Amino acid sequence: MEPIIDRKKASEFPQELLNLFDIYVHGGMTRREFLDGAQKFAVGGLTAMALLEMLKPNYAWAIQVPVDDKRIKSERVTVDSPKGNGSIKGLLVRPANATGKIPAILVVHENRGLNPYIEDVARRAAVAGYMALAPDGLTSVGGYPGDDEKGAQLFGMVDRPKMGEDMLAAATWLKNRPDSSGKLGAVGFCFGGGVVNTLAVRMGAELAAGVPFYGAQPTPEDAAKIKAPINAQYGALDERINAGWPAFDKALTDAKVPHEGHIYAGANHGFHNDTTPRYDEKAAKEAWDRTLAWFGKYLKA
Repeated sequence: MEPIIDRKKASEFPQELLNLFDIYVHGGMTRREFLDGAQKFAVGGLTAMALLEMLKPNYAWAIQVPVDDKRIKSERVTVDSPKGNGSIKGLLVRPANATGKIPAILVVHENRGLNPYIEDVARRAAVAGYMALAPDGLTSVGGYPGDDEKGAQLFGMVDRPKMGEDMLAAATWLKNRPDSSGKLGAVGFCFGGGVVNTLAVRMGAELAAGVPFYGAQPTPEDAAKIKAPINAQYGALDERINAGWPAFDKALTDAKVPHEGHIYAGANHGFHNDTTPRYDEKAAKEAWDRTLAWFGKYLKA
């Protein structure tokens, strides 16, 4: 029998183990390879499998805004995506007392699909006064399966260019809704952070603001096409992604795009995801406060 899994902080794990986990969740090694690599950290009665269970998401921790919260209204929607996989499903959340047209935010998931953490982020955006759409890039393979490891496997089966078209279709649909003010923002995490950057390249001035969390950056040539103000969020220990920030920063400066980049000391990749030990409460709160301030400035003004 494995030990009971309590919530732990990243600082309670060796950084080398966290780095291994990062490689695993981004498809750089198999489950077996991760367990083999984790074996040397399995001490004090723990097993490599127990360490994996500790590092995996616990979605009970993510609920900041309950599904039945009276401040919001939620519905499942399907958006046509003729250039992508045909259609993409998502969760649409609005403030319950909203009247007239309000600004909108696309909330883009990590490389596991529309899991409960991302749905909660969409609800948090709605509580802050926005109409939020969280699309599920796994729609074409049956949708998020209820398990992140299975979600990651399905993610690898989806045609990535078509998934990109699906995300663009979702963003365009959201922006053009009759109850939208036409001011569209996008926030995304990991894969979703990269999607935010890509949407900024592709949509130009049609995107009013973007907040990519630890997302892959576009090439300088593509970054030159960006018009949307960008506020990028990074964890200091996430060297793999951070390596692309200086060139992105310069390209945005050269393009005269309003932008900021924040690198949080001691924070890992995924620090905003409050379902795993990589969550950094201080960094996550600061980053989310900056996110809402950025959208307030460029979407509500």
